[in-house]
Amino acid sequence: MFSKEQPLIDLHRHLDGNIRPETTWQLAQQHGIELPVNDFPKFIPFVQIQNSEPDLLSFLKKLDWGVAVLKTLDDCKRIAFENVEDAYRAGIDYAELRFSPYYMAMTHNLPVADVVGAVIDGIEAGVKQYPVKINLIGILSRTFGVEKCQQELTGLLAHKNKIVAIDLAGDEYNYPGEMFVDHFAQVTNAGLHITIHAGEAGDSASVWQAIKGLGAERIGHGVASAQDPELMAYMAANNISIESCLTSNYQTGTVNNLAEHPIRTFLEHGVNVFLNTDDPAVQGIELKDEFKLAKSLLNFSDSEIVQLQKNALDACFLSGAEKKALQETTLLKNK
Repeated sequence: MFSKEQPLIDLHRHLDGNIRPETTWQLAQQHGIELPVNDFPKFIPFVQIQNSEPDLLSFLKKLDWGVAVLKTLDDCKRIAFENVEDAYRAGIDYAELRFSPYYMAMTHNLPVADVVGAVIDGIEAGVKQYPVKINLIGILSRTFGVEKCQQELTGLLAHKNKIVAIDLAGDEYNYPGEMFVDHFAQVTNAGLHITIHAGEAGDSASVWQAIKGLGAERIGHGVASAQDPELMAYMAANNISIESCLTSNYQTGTVNNLAEHPIRTFLEHGVNVFLNTDDPAVQGIELKDEFKLAKSLLNFSDSEIVQLQKNALDACFLSGAEKKALQETTLLKNK
């Protein structure tokens, strides 16, 4: 399925898209928050994709109940801790967990910077208990507009030493990257890495803008890049990676048929592409499932699977020494 000689790495994994349905249910009961149904099994379709959704925004609505029950900072810490446990149980060696602090804070008016701090606390508690390496990526949720994204960025930069990168996610179509150039100038000045959701709801021009206008080193999804050979050549020449999420792209309606997913096109054009989950709890999948799909549905060879794993190690926001240590730890663990 995948090589045990290479680390199993998930670089596009939303912490706030991986809130366990059971946790959402328990927190709602604890805080007296009304849910749409009174029976847990009937609640699952409200928070987990059953097949596919007509578009990205319909998909994103499935995440809303998970954050709606985050009434306290301890709740935010809890879901961060559980994300570490989930990554460990999924056999993942290294993950970069991304989260939108404003999205997590907004329902119950929690202080954005304090939400960031609570998430950091939860992650630090988690890695003490579970032997998995984790870094955090902060998200600016473009759906809420320029001013809210500035609030979000300010809260994230207050904890910049505990965060490796900033992302732009949400409604790509109605809130294009051009609106957030100033935000990412601040990110660059802060010395953080940049990864941008682009080419999912938008076209290849959105990907170009993410790279040229926002400074993206990695592109989340990037499906539309396959329609632009010049863009793929540029990404390959400049080592700009694509964080590919097979199941997610089908469930959001970004691709109509998984067998036609452009991940192989990216590989063939020399683009540094690799596999990720996106929102595991909402999708009902894990990273190993994505590798199974690549083999069974897209007919990836063992050597191509290894290449995807190597690409993830190359693209991750770790230093050269940290990458080498991760590789060595993986080899020792699987001897």
